[in-house]
Amino acid sequence: MNFLSLIEAKRDGKILSPDQINELIQRSVAGDIPDYQMAAFLMAVYFQGLNNAETRALTLAMRDSGEKLAFPKDPRPLVDKHSTGGVGDKVSLPLAPLLACLGFRVPMISGRGLGITGGTLDKLDAIPGFKTSLPAERILELVQTVGCIICGQTERMVPADKALYALRDVTGTVPSIPLIVASILSKKLAEGLDALVLDVKFGAAAFMPTLDQARKLARAMVDLGNECGVTTRALLTRMDSPLGSAAGNWLEVKEAVDCLDGKGPDDLRQLVIACAAHLLAETGKAKNLEEGRQQAVDCLASGGPRKKWDQMLVGQGADLEALGEKLKGDHHSAVVIEIKAPRAGFVSRANARVIGEVIRDCGGGRLTKGSAISYEVGVDRMVKPGREVGKDAVLVRLHATDQKQADIASPKLASAFEITDKPGSPADLIVEVL
Repeated sequence: MNFLSLIEAKRDGKILSPDQINELIQRSVAGDIPDYQMAAFLMAVYFQGLNNAETRALTLAMRDSGEKLAFPKDPRPLVDKHSTGGVGDKVSLPLAPLLACLGFRVPMISGRGLGITGGTLDKLDAIPGFKTSLPAERILELVQTVGCIICGQTERMVPADKALYALRDVTGTVPSIPLIVASILSKKLAEGLDALVLDVKFGAAAFMPTLDQARKLARAMVDLGNECGVTTRALLTRMDSPLGSAAGNWLEVKEAVDCLDGKGPDDLRQLVIACAAHLLAETGKAKNLEEGRQQAVDCLASGGPRKKWDQMLVGQGADLEALGEKLKGDHHSAVVIEIKAPRAGFVSRANARVIGEVIRDCGGGRLTKGSAISYEVGVDRMVKPGREVGKDAVLVRLHATDQKQADIASPKLASAFEITDKPGSPADLIVEVL
């Protein structure tokens, strides 16, 4: 293969064949293509795009670049959920055990956060003893016995995505819809799923800032997922304010447990139940969405998902006794600061981007892939937009590693909140379903 000719062809807007794309990925994983040429190819794709056939070929070639999970035949459908990322988005944590209790198998392969978006694996790392890195054999065993796992991809799963994403991240080519579609779906297709629900976010702290951009990404993933034999549906959800009342790794674990215990914020509960209801309807386990929603509500209230959560944690090495003690604590950071309302009124904004930046800068997120994580920092007891507050009412609590960090972060965190004299109209969390 003359790789230079492929770069030039895509640079000039020409269509590549499936065989060309497949060989490109194989050669890339084998280390036969230098990074500077692969980076040039990615930039050509960024500007020229890929058509549907090229995107499908790229996705399947990436899926087939390493090992795939092969589950035994079982009446329980294999399902998963993927979110495009946001601040305070801990839906996966209560959703996986809920789905297992609803009669699904859930091989939830998740990732880490970068920048202001929180990663599911980083949240789980805040649990004493929990192991997010598992070999394929253990993933299969736990999914078959417990019903669910949440872990990272194995070293041999979709290695092409690891290589390409590392280059995209440092070459300004991350925001390309075909490359995003291939990255997400190659990993999900490697799980051997029957059904998939996608949470595609838009807004201030979302990867796709506008509804139109989110819709284009969602449509591309839904169409390709269904074309590849995985029943796929997408929810388009807002990410202008954080999901839930807490953001930051440990604080989100705590809120996820509250959700499993029948407490926790309404928006988190709404999205967890919606994801479950759509998967029930997609797989025929519910006649329609309303029946699926009621099944999910009843199951969550039964206490079964909370017990299933504990089973999953034990299966992945967690120390339940240590976790129980940790959950009893009000906080585990060195400093907690209350941000108070400067005047009475209605909270009209809690800017998720600003809040995410504060958490990241306090050590709760990464500026680079090698950044160390401070699991205990974050925010909680956050007042949601639309709520009325009095003067000096607590808008949010900041958890920081030391007083200097808290002093620097507090003014920026306070700037994320706006208070008006009149209440605004509540915005729907789930805007569209594709």
